[in-house]
Amino acid sequence: MTSTPSDKEIQTLFNSIAPIYDQMNDWLSFGVHHIWKRMAVKWTNPQVNFVGLDLCCGTGDLTFLLANQLSQGKVVGVDFSPQLLAVAKEKQHQKPLINNIDWVESDVLTLPFENNTFECATMGYGLRNVVDIPQCMLEIRRVLKPNHKVAILDFHRPEDSLLANAQKWYLDNIVVNIAQYFDSTAQYAYLNPSLERFPHGQEQVKLALEAGFSHGIHYPLAGGIMGILVLTK
Repeated sequence: MTSTPSDKEIQTLFNSIAPIYDQMNDWLSFGVHHIWKRMAVKWTNPQVNFVGLDLCCGTGDLTFLLANQLSQGKVVGVDFSPQLLAVAKEKQHQKPLINNIDWVESDVLTLPFENNTFECATMGYGLRNVVDIPQCMLEIRRVLKPNHKVAILDFHRPEDSLLANAQKWYLDNIVVNIAQYFDSTAQYAYLNPSLERFPHGQEQVKLALEAGFSHGIHYPLAGGIMGILVLTK
């Protein structure tokens, strides 16, 4: 059984893969992650004047999608990796019409925001990597306004054993070999252990309700390889 990495180790990992983060997401999802991200944004029920939050924003894909929906509002993109945030800021320079984003370097377990600040929130590929999932859910609920939603997108280990074995083989033999080309083998070898530790969809719903969310539903996608957890405060 593998040990759970520390918060600092995860931060170091994501700092190191910042230059190839977008390319590897394409390889991991066969490019379909763009569709899943649009679904996640839609399920937050965004309105044009909302103040939105994108947690573990990485290089900003979900942040930009959310900003387009909140054209008269504002979005805050949060990540604890300064290197990923630097890539996100550079990408924003290429999108001059998107000027309603603030970037904040912070750990999602200790968010620097007041209670009841945001009217919608997203999180992509972040919940699986936090060191304390219940604490993360408590923080998300704290900063979200009552009756508003967060959509949490992430990779999962499928419950179907054949599909799970195929996923494991693909990650170990294809993704890690691609990462080796970028001298990032060790960084992407963490994927299978992280999937083994990650709670299944209904377990995530249970944790969310225990954290005080009023309603939760988990939507499995691509045979359970991917999922979106939608929670209402």
